[in-house]
Amino acid sequence: MNYVTSFKQANILGAIIAFVMIISALAIQLTFNLEPCPLCITQRIIFIVIGALFILFALLPSNNAYIKLSHLISIIAAGLVGVIFSIRHIMIQAKIIEIPAECGIDLDYMFENFPLTEAVNLLFKGTGDCSEIDWTFFGITLPQMALLGYIFFITYTIYIYLKVK
Repeated sequence: MNYVTSFKQANILGAIIAFVMIISALAIQLTFNLEPCPLCITQRIIFIVIGALFILFALLPSNNAYIKLSHLISIIAAGLVGVIFSIRHIMIQAKIIEIPAECGIDLDYMFENFPLTEAVNLLFKGTGDCSEIDWTFFGITLPQMALLGYIFFITYTIYIYLKVK
């Protein structure tokens, strides 16, 4: 990683990687005519948040210890939320967690007709669509790839905090 020499460059690279991951997910969805489940959409939103955080911190000065600590805590927190959602999704697909087989509630309907806390709770539970494995890459499902992505961003953020000036 000798090509990343500054806090700003490291954050721009992180944002680019996050948004490339979103674009890749959309390309897979459109190419293979897949319908993303609520957990898939949630994981994409978390990647967008991580990318936005990288952009935000690229704009802030890196010589402030509080900014670097905020960077570390906020991106790791977002990454850990992503880890939780992706592990839940993986467990649903592996049939470790049983959920009803019906398709479930549409995401728009969920947020329009339920209080926010209940909608988030329903979102976390997943739907029957979440248990289907529609696409793999060398045997790795999309939630498994997302988990690897979150682990990468957590590791990369720790690297930035410890090594990048």
